Amino acid sequence: MIDQYNVEKILFLDIETVPREKNYKDLSTELKTLWDKKAANIKQNKDDDPEALYERAGIYAEFGKIICISAGYLKGEVFRVKSFAGHDEKIILSEFSNLLKSNYFNKRDQLLCAHNGKEFDFPYIARRMLINKIPLPSILDTAGKKPWEVTHLDTMELWKFGDYKHYTSLVLLAYLFDIPSPKDDINGSDIARVYWEENDLERIVKYCQKDVLTVAQIFLSYQGKEKIDDGDVQVV
Repeated sequence: MIDQYNVEKILFLDIETVPREKNYKDLSTELKTLWDKKAANIKQNKDDDPEALYERAGIYAEFGKIICISAGYLKGEVFRVKSFAGHDEKIILSEFSNLLKSNYFNKRDQLLCAHNGKEFDFPYIARRMLINKIPLPSILDTAGKKPWEVTHLDTMELWKFGDYKHYTSLVLLAYLFDIPSPKDDINGSDIARVYWEENDLERIVKYCQKDVLTVAQIFLSYQGKEKIDDGDVQVV
């Protein structure tokens, strides 16, 4: 059934997120109290304290923020990648929203695809848009839609083949399909440090773009198609 999808109708994407403040102590009193309650629910042992757990805040849309969205699509043999990144999340989300609403991507048969996108990327983007008072593009607004009306693809879900307990990382799938690892420089656990301490947003953007290309390569591998050549990747 995966062969039914026209790969040129798919916008592949990946996001990078960090805690909304650099340190736990920088949180407002009210938000600190709310994080304390969240930390109590996610801690794995009794010695875990909210401040120590705050490094994980970036994975929760209520306590984190998006610093980069990279999106890529195939046009013929060329894979075009565009990134929206910076320190102002509202600008990032507004520009990405405009992309989704553009004539090229605002079509009924347009699809979004990410690795673990249904559990992370898609809802995270939608939640942060609402928090930033940005109207949801139709493709992200799933309220009231029937399952077959939601045009979201997920390379991790596709690999499960109905096994809901199975988790497979992007790196492992890349290895299995002989695709260069996108984690050859940094990985997800390094993002907050590179952003807050090293202030190296460019490095994060390059990492995010590698992830997007890898997602596309994996999807093409699922379809039994040839991979994208390095020379056919165009950053726009």
